[in-house]
Amino acid sequence: MSIIHHSPLPDVEIPDVTITSHVLRKAAEMPDRVAIRDAGGSSSYTFSQLLGAIHALAGGLQGRGFGPGSVLGIMAPNIPEYAIVFHGAAVAGGAVTTINPTYGAGEVRFQLDDAGATILVTIPMFLDVALEAAEGSAVTDVICMGDFGDVAGVTPFATVFGEPIAQVPVDLNSTVVLPYSSGTTGLPKGVMLTHRNLVANIEQVKHAVNYSDDEVALAVLPFFHIYGMQVLMNGLLANGVTVVSMPRFDMVEALTLVQELKITRFFAVPPMILGLAKAPIVDEFDLSSLKQIFSGAAPLGAELAAEAAARVGCEVAQGYGMTELSPVSHITPEGDYRPGTSGVTASNTETRIVDPETGDDVGIGERGELWVRGPQVMTGYLNNEEATAETIDSEGWLHTGDVAIIDDHQHVSIVDRLKELIKYNGFQVPPAELEALIVTHPKVADVCVIGIPDDAAGELPKAFIVPMPGADVTLEEIQELVGEHLVKYKQVRLMELIDVIPKSAAGKILRRELRDR
Repeated sequence: MSIIHHSPLPDVEIPDVTITSHVLRKAAEMPDRVAIRDAGGSSSYTFSQLLGAIHALAGGLQGRGFGPGSVLGIMAPNIPEYAIVFHGAAVAGGAVTTINPTYGAGEVRFQLDDAGATILVTIPMFLDVALEAAEGSAVTDVICMGDFGDVAGVTPFATVFGEPIAQVPVDLNSTVVLPYSSGTTGLPKGVMLTHRNLVANIEQVKHAVNYSDDEVALAVLPFFHIYGMQVLMNGLLANGVTVVSMPRFDMVEALTLVQELKITRFFAVPPMILGLAKAPIVDEFDLSSLKQIFSGAAPLGAELAAEAAARVGCEVAQGYGMTELSPVSHITPEGDYRPGTSGVTASNTETRIVDPETGDDVGIGERGELWVRGPQVMTGYLNNEEATAETIDSEGWLHTGDVAIIDDHQHVSIVDRLKELIKYNGFQVPPAELEALIVTHPKVADVCVIGIPDDAAGELPKAFIVPMPGADVTLEEIQELVGEHLVKYKQVRLMELIDVIPKSAAGKILRRELRDR
């Protein structure tokens, strides 16, 4: 019999609206309030200006033939214009695929091709990679935000804006964004998230995070990642919070912004929490404006959370989610933090804890795979029905691949992982992608990549390598190969040479056996 855990939080009503109209719902109420600005203050938009820019860009995109069924790729750091591009495409009726701007050309091209993107928007810093990636793809228009000089075949962002248009009618169950995730295993896959998914998830956290008037939040977590995209960019704007974007994390700059701009919300990942707990420089700043620090993307230890909270003087809580869940399924209500947990099941959401061996639901305090069902569950993986069927069952339960327990207070703790995915500084590192690349090295006969627990990074990718007979392979050689093809955070950090990779009877690598060596 299934044991279904319902949210202890009240259900919410999910409006039948597009994501952009929901994100801009405060524009009429507070037109002159700053909606989003960069850390330095050189780029800033009030809610009224943001609304106008989004609809004008939508008009320009429509004039270029972009509309329902079209996909736009954006490869940029956190800047205010990111929100304009994202929602301009949505208003024009199309979809956006968000690309990590530190990717190499090969990684970018894979995503562009898989998503079917015809437009790529970037900034001057990443223009060379964008042009190389676009070559041979379906991209017909590379648009650059900022001064890029005289580069043939590149469209200046400012020239794309046209006459503002109203929202192009769309099916609310149609895909509006395609972030890429490795899911529980394998190579990155396009996660199909709809207008309804995104709107639902913004509303589902309203009983856990209570924003008041005049709040200001620091947005350093990348907008291309579902956490930064939804919890920060979209979720904050939808609640009338001023978003201060940072293109990269710098501890001193972040602390300075908290002090000078009276930041009230700081969204982080565990390595940032570690810095807040340990770095001596924290004591030099006035952080009294902070109401809450919220951690996500990777498990946060209870002791580290408590140490950071005592140091900073505000609650440090965490939640749980994944790209396939838009992303939040579990969240800590303000004032209800229980050490080491990821909070309670979000509104309108159901949870099961299932024994992966028997398929039976387990009781309170027992370990099992976390299953989630709710309106935030993706519609599936793009172009990959097999992976979709492996992740979402016939009853709509999404199998997360994470091992969890639920306590008698209905709080969930993530205690292990069934899935092969490695989490390094909150980013996904698919072992299969690294293994497929490393095994091409002429000195490598076989390889297995696993995650090794690390206090600062969460996990470190470690390669167990069987060298070719008579060969002597070094970590530096492996890192050179990986660095030529993959983004920096996917780099192998540790290596061990072994005689044989353990295999199960079915031929799968027994990663746990290597991890427990």
